[in-house]
Amino acid sequence: MIPAAVKDLVAAGPSMMLGTRDAKRVPEALRGTAIVVHPDDQKVTVFLNRTTGRRTLDNLADNSRIAVTCSHPVNHQTFQLKGRALEVRDATAEEQGIVESYRASFFALLASVGVVPEVLHRLAFLPLAAVIVEVTEVFDQTPGPGAGARLDAAGASREP
Repeated sequence: MIPAAVKDLVAAGPSMMLGTRDAKRVPEALRGTAIVVHPDDQKVTVFLNRTTGRRTLDNLADNSRIAVTCSHPVNHQTFQLKGRALEVRDATAEEQGIVESYRASFFALLASVGVVPEVLHRLAFLPLAAVIVEVTEVFDQTPGPGAGARLDAAGASREP
């Protein structure tokens, strides 16, 4: 389900936004802290700040639907993963180490385009929640003629 290009982008430490909605379909957007693709290529674990992400967590408890958008801040390669939350829990100590490594990669990417490191360290990431997401759809959102195309597991467009 999750194409190699998405896994490559995730490994680079991209910018990440999480989209959810409440029972009245009011949207909520939140900056994610990190993302890890599971070995089965069917699931990801996304991490978010439990305090600033309270509405997101409430929305997931209500309907489990989530969209995860990852974007490379240098070349703007962007993918959106849609699916449902299977589990929401506190992140483990081992996962906190993964998140810190991801943040270091993300900060390095932003520094390469001129973002001052002092600004980045203001982004709160603790306390961490981990959300295991079953991915049901993947979309190419990279700006250009292919934007919005649904992708198959090989990364090919499934649009006519």
